[in-house]
Amino acid sequence: MLKEAITYRIPKDQSVRIVQITDPHLFADPEGQLLGVNTASSFRAVINTVQALSYPADFLLATGDLSQDFSGDSYHNFVSAIEPLNLPCHYLPGNHDDPRIMNLHMQGSLVFGQRRVLAGNWQIILLDSTVRGKPGGHLGDDELAIIHDAIAAEPSRHVLLVMHHNPVKVDCAWLDQHWMDNGEQFLQQMAKLPQVKGMLWGHVHQQLDSQYPGEQHPIALMATPSTCIQFKPLSPYFALDVLQPGYRLLELRPDGSMLTNVYRIPGNRFAPDILASGY
Repeated sequence: MLKEAITYRIPKDQSVRIVQITDPHLFADPEGQLLGVNTASSFRAVINTVQALSYPADFLLATGDLSQDFSGDSYHNFVSAIEPLNLPCHYLPGNHDDPRIMNLHMQGSLVFGQRRVLAGNWQIILLDSTVRGKPGGHLGDDELAIIHDAIAAEPSRHVLLVMHHNPVKVDCAWLDQHWMDNGEQFLQQMAKLPQVKGMLWGHVHQQLDSQYPGEQHPIALMATPSTCIQFKPLSPYFALDVLQPGYRLLELRPDGSMLTNVYRIPGNRFAPDILASGY
């Protein structure tokens, strides 16, 4: 049965504005580091940058790997860190999250684990692409059913699909082992649905903006940098990038088009261990 959606009272002739943050990899210990980067500090720097920009966002999307150590305190730290934004936050799990612990501890008056968001002329559907015990992803039949049922319930709304894993490979041989393993089939199925206008994810710790040539129209494909370490694009082996932590802003227009940009924190404050060979 399709569960009830969270609804925002945005007129259908107005745009929906979203901030996406992803892959903060927080620890219970605020001094915890991932490959030389204090993830709490880098996350706080991203939140400060978002706040300083004063983007008129309607809500926040957090697309997985919120925790690095599976601890309840890491999720409490996430909720505390985003409080200054005073924005509703919709979250989904990544492969570094424990969904049970996540749902238990991601608590707050503006924190939501529901799978559907209705806003303006759009329906945002949050999907669970994780596979227990594995870094790679898969979108199962239950998730596909949520998409089809949600579209059947709101056929006139444009759809943005949000997940953790990448449904397309990013030309990093080591990283592409851990993509959504049925991504191509998933894209082919979604291309038959005229409502689906875009797909948004994290996981790859780098920016990607491309299109899938859908049968009805192109589908925007968007990957967003992590709020901590960055993976070097187009690398056949594990390698870190020196680009700074980032986030994405989206404007979903009433006609189904989208405006989006990735932003990074200024300066060069966060320097990862570029000699690292894995994590």
